[in-house]
Amino acid sequence: MPPSSPPPGGGSLLPTGESLLTVRDVHVAYGAGVRALQGVSLRVQPGEVVALIGANGAGKTTLLKAIAGLVQPQAGEVILDGRPISAVDASDRVKLGVALVPEGRRLFSRLSVAENLRLGSYSNGDPAHRREMLERVEALFPVLRERAGQRAGTLSGGEAQMLAIARALMSRPRFLMLDEPSLGIMPRLVDQVMDSLRRLHEREGLTMFLVEQNVAAALDLADRGYVLQTGRVVLEGRSAALRDSDLVRKAYLGM
Repeated sequence: MPPSSPPPGGGSLLPTGESLLTVRDVHVAYGAGVRALQGVSLRVQPGEVVALIGANGAGKTTLLKAIAGLVQPQAGEVILDGRPISAVDASDRVKLGVALVPEGRRLFSRLSVAENLRLGSYSNGDPAHRREMLERVEALFPVLRERAGQRAGTLSGGEAQMLAIARALMSRPRFLMLDEPSLGIMPRLVDQVMDSLRRLHEREGLTMFLVEQNVAAALDLADRGYVLQTGRVVLEGRSAALRDSDLVRKAYLGM
């Protein structure tokens, strides 16, 4: 379904106003012509939570990496606040307010919780801002204050995911991307992590782009969603409409 098509269930697909992020006809290929993304286009409005749904190998992580500047598209554009950023280095995209919580967390396991958090604020040279962000992430995840001197590699799966999210927040992002935040976490802690993201969105209005294997949880959190198959967007719409669509119900919700 092209981006201009109406969403399942009818009605307007996008809220009016300027997009914070626009991905326009992005193509990414690996190695000997393996096409990971094939003309992906989507938009995220300021203050939205948008879910990206798809099977393993659909291109979800590749899309997040292309937005973060970790993968260079062969064609197409990534636009932030109306400004093309495809030629901007990944480190400079962090300074523009783009942050990625990667799949697998990628923490510095031998460093302490506090040291991992400090590394998350490397792009912000203002000590007052660092202290402010530290207070905010510790309020969101109180266990991190308790574990401040503990090595990151000794944390539980849920605590490690909280640290990965908090580290990304230390850069004061305007646009937060999360790649499979529930992966490898006990079910009771999945709810805790999702509730933390919900509070973050409700209290601060942070714009989020979420890749999540738990499709029901993702759609509960998100305003809208896109379905990606073999590198193409095949469906998009409001979360409630996607939840009721035959494709999502059969392929991702087991209904």
